[in-house]
Amino acid sequence: MYFSAKDKGEMMSMIYNWPAEKVDMIVVTDGSRILGLGDLGVQGIGIPIGKLDVYVAAAGINPQKVLPIMLDVGTNNEELLEDKLYLGLRQPRLEGEEYLAVVDEFMEAVHARWPKAIVQFEDFQMKWAFETLQRYRSRFCMFNDDVQGTAGVALAGLLGAVRAQGRPLADFTKQKIVVVGAGSAGIGVLNMAKHAMLRMPGTHKIGELGEGHNQFWVLDKDGLITKSRKDLDPAVARFARGYGPEEVEDLHEGASLVEVVKKVKPHVLLGLSGVGGIFNEEVLKAMKESDSPCPAIFAMSNPTTKAECTPEDVFKHVGENAVFASGSPFSNVTLSNGRKGYANQANNMYLFPGIGLGALLSGARHISDGMLHAAAECLASYITDDAIRKGILFPSISSIRHITARVGAAVARAAVDEDLAEGCPDLDPRDLRSMSESDTVDYVARKMWYPVYSPLVNDK
Repeated sequence: MYFSAKDKGEMMSMIYNWPAEKVDMIVVTDGSRILGLGDLGVQGIGIPIGKLDVYVAAAGINPQKVLPIMLDVGTNNEELLEDKLYLGLRQPRLEGEEYLAVVDEFMEAVHARWPKAIVQFEDFQMKWAFETLQRYRSRFCMFNDDVQGTAGVALAGLLGAVRAQGRPLADFTKQKIVVVGAGSAGIGVLNMAKHAMLRMPGTHKIGELGEGHNQFWVLDKDGLITKSRKDLDPAVARFARGYGPEEVEDLHEGASLVEVVKKVKPHVLLGLSGVGGIFNEEVLKAMKESDSPCPAIFAMSNPTTKAECTPEDVFKHVGENAVFASGSPFSNVTLSNGRKGYANQANNMYLFPGIGLGALLSGARHISDGMLHAAAECLASYITDDAIRKGILFPSISSIRHITARVGAAVARAAVDEDLAEGCPDLDPRDLRSMSESDTVDYVARKMWYPVYSPLVNDK
């Protein structure tokens, strides 16, 4: 469905034009930040369709109960505005209260008709990604995949990297992480990683591990972000480097990536910049001097042309003991000793289907940080120690339904633990609470839709 800014005041009646009586899953975009491609206006509708395809394939959501949505609030893409064949509104994007009024009306309309539907926000530009998430997350059962889904997958990879370095998970609080990219995905990863550090067993006893504890060095197009930067975005400010004793000497505002890597010697280099090849030979050779015996390099931007580096670059310049993961698909690399260098794909597909399915089956009122952490920790624990030692951080996509069942069960149990679960027609939340972990996984798996059709002709 397409909802235009011109439809304001009519969305409540329009929502009833959708022919399906029940909708379980909605993915909505305004087309303002499609992958690394930017503002595509209404031509971004392929993203909600594609994400819902994944819900059907990975989470077993009935395809008759999904709804892709485009909110057309205009476009700032001059090429589209001048294109005679462009189908969207030919006007600049709405801003401020005008924009929020359109999204407000849409959310109220959806909730009025399908109060139990899960709404996933997808590919909104950074300012609206955070604004809408904070505006709606406690009122509706919704989440933002770019902020929270990407963050969850990245967190699972970061926890896996700690294991790959031969360290206990509790040492995650000691990891030095350089993050390149301060957009919605980058800040989402930082927020979730920070929360995960604070949730680590025993951290409540560590006095210094509070809000001021900062294991992150964040860079954007202007270099290292410090507290001396003017007009600092509030979402980024809590991760800006300061002036305390834990600061690295001679690292100044705007320091280059190479400078930061050489001086910090991070355990992890995480890219969410959308700048292809930014992890060049000089940067990767600097990572070879990491304080970790197994430095982790995550090139999370996609599509492939936007990836910060390739696995070949990493294993060549950092060393064959490095751990690599990316947001785009790459082939594994054959190393000099004949073993594989794994090109792990940190795909949101591992996580968001389980988040949506777990929230749906538990009847969650909203999707909490605890539910998201449970999803990430479940994914991180899915990989065996033997696989981790080989450098494998993420499972095979061929196991996606089993992964989704496990993640969905973890999300549902977290919803119950936080008293957010209201159950669904065939299961009371008290019954869900009484289930064992394996019984919950079995229940989630049984609720998945499979493409098995009744025969048109019965064999005699």
